[in-house]
Amino acid sequence: MSTANLLVELFVEELPPKALKKLGEAFAAALVENLVAQGLADAKAAVASFASPRRLGVHVAGVLACAADKPVSTKLMPVSVGLDADGKATPALLKRLAALGADASAIGQLRRAADGKNEALFYDSIAPGTTLTDGLQRALEAALEKLPIPKVMTYPNPSGEGWETVNFVRPAHGLIALHGADVVPVSVLGLQAGRMTQGHRFEARVDPVAITNADCYALQMADEGAVIASFAERRAEIVRQLQAAAAPLGLKPVEDDALLDEVTALVERPNVLVGKFEETFLDVPQECLILTMKANQKYFPLLDAAGKLTNQFLIVSNIAPADASAVIQGNERVVRPRLADAKFFFDQDRKKTLVDRVPGLMKVVYHNKLGSQGERVERVRAIAKWVADKVGANVDLADRAAELAKADLLTDMVGEFPELQGIMGGYYARHHGEDEQVAQAIADQYLVRRDETDDVSNLISEVLQIADRMETLVGIWGIGLKPTGDKDPFALRRHALSVIKSFQLLGGMFAQMKENLPLDIDELIEFSLSVFPKGVLSENVAEELKLFIYERDANQLTGLFRAETVAAVFANMPPLHDIAKRLFAVREFAALPEAESLAAANKRVGNILKKAEGEVDDKADPARFVEAAETALFASLSEIAPRADAAFSSGDYTASLQALAALKAPVDAFFDSVMVNTDDPALKANRLALLNQLHRTMNRVADLSRLAA
Repeated sequence: MSTANLLVELFVEELPPKALKKLGEAFAAALVENLVAQGLADAKAAVASFASPRRLGVHVAGVLACAADKPVSTKLMPVSVGLDADGKATPALLKRLAALGADASAIGQLRRAADGKNEALFYDSIAPGTTLTDGLQRALEAALEKLPIPKVMTYPNPSGEGWETVNFVRPAHGLIALHGADVVPVSVLGLQAGRMTQGHRFEARVDPVAITNADCYALQMADEGAVIASFAERRAEIVRQLQAAAAPLGLKPVEDDALLDEVTALVERPNVLVGKFEETFLDVPQECLILTMKANQKYFPLLDAAGKLTNQFLIVSNIAPADASAVIQGNERVVRPRLADAKFFFDQDRKKTLVDRVPGLMKVVYHNKLGSQGERVERVRAIAKWVADKVGANVDLADRAAELAKADLLTDMVGEFPELQGIMGGYYARHHGEDEQVAQAIADQYLVRRDETDDVSNLISEVLQIADRMETLVGIWGIGLKPTGDKDPFALRRHALSVIKSFQLLGGMFAQMKENLPLDIDELIEFSLSVFPKGVLSENVAEELKLFIYERDANQLTGLFRAETVAAVFANMPPLHDIAKRLFAVREFAALPEAESLAAANKRVGNILKKAEGEVDDKADPARFVEAAETALFASLSEIAPRADAAFSSGDYTASLQALAALKAPVDAFFDSVMVNTDDPALKANRLALLNQLHRTMNRVADLSRLAA
């Protein structure tokens, strides 16, 4: 069967830039998936997707002109229904065959086969393979149907027939479908396939561009159409030009993948230029200037080696004139008012202190069931003071940070750029003479993940983050707005991870001081609940929220440790700051040759104790032992348990678990020769007590039974 490479391009008006990358990938994937399902393309075929502001396309290697014929077996009906007592076809069978395009002559070719408890008639035939024309038509329609379109437009049918309209993300004006050099006669969105397309709006060398064959597309578009059709290649070219433009200046562009994707979706042939603005604007916090340049103008600000913003920026233009001065000057002229606005907001905001803004938070609604931002601030203050007292932080500074934390919500800068909340509060706090720890805590309060942080740089920041996250978790959870599936509008999962990180950092800080972390998650949740008015929150919040936090921690660790290791540690719900150490210890224990046997024995012990009637004593009486194996196990426990417990108490969980390895032989001997559930009640109770001692000793670090196969 003849094969050739296939090209499909849909030429449209400018597509939504933030959605372009996803649209291009989805179009290519859906089209190829459908072709493979119809037997026209191989699942391992080389695929290249194209996506530019005005086109979606895909190139598929080795596509068949016609799929191979396929044997088809069609179940007709039970034999008892299709044939009468004489074995002749019934009218029902003849009618069914006619529907399949067969007649009475096919009756002799029917196959009998078991179908459950009955015997059925089957008609075997050969289905002709799908032609590329029919298959591509179906694939195109399916691909367009599956596109993740943000918002559909309705426009007149391009064919001009009647009053029909077409629905698509943007008006489509052209369709290419080439199998090798041949046009595949398909149609979609009122367009008939051909080989003609358009290049760059202003710089195409040939217009329109006639694509010679499927393999010439990318080269012809670049040469004749002045378009880099591949999203990935265009993105890489922008990165190359950004670096090439910044390097001679000794600067580096701001790294922002989302901005890079958006700019890639705005241009078809990128040309990077360098622009400047007045240095006086650098008096404004660089976060403000960077954000306004990125968000409003799609520029790449340039930073010096120290990461400080300079007065230069990079423009990704869609045109490349011989003299680019007009383009540069135009962009410089446009950015100036944006920067002037930022400077005006900054200057105006500093005229009023954060303290003076706090009363205004009482008029800002936080949630209709939880009151205003002002009321929320009071709750966060209470939690912050409680946490600060627990961890030895300055209570007054923690209270001050919590009091001022949300005041910047009422500033002009944050009103214009909500992304800067917290950051601007830190700047304004410093400007008005607040303690540096307070200012830094305000600036840090919205930090999402701090994976690169291993120690506490500002204790007040940790206190404020815990207080803020816990108020949100308890409040939002308590009014029933729990995360469901992929929906988490209040970012409770992220807040839980932030609380976990704070516990880890504080635990490390106290470990360096040879002390235990005095902050307990149960007490923290209970106190956080107490700051809310009675009757506002639902019941069982404490238990549910603790489980939620531990589940979040377990989920993020499952990729780093074996599932059974995570399950073993989390079964005991240890202190949050202790979990990582226990995981490493259990992982090392699981590698010991004795681990498998001890885990299985531990599981057996747990099952025996669960079935025991009444209360089991904590300690066995050696005077009541009958079997030598009982005495040997008790002696081993008496020697090993103190060492394991001492290591556990000092936080050396690895040593605590490895001490248990010596129990393998006496435990195996015990189960080989001792009957626990004996008829003598006193003897049975004593043996259960011995197993209880063993179980308690083995499971202090983790539930080792979870390691059993």
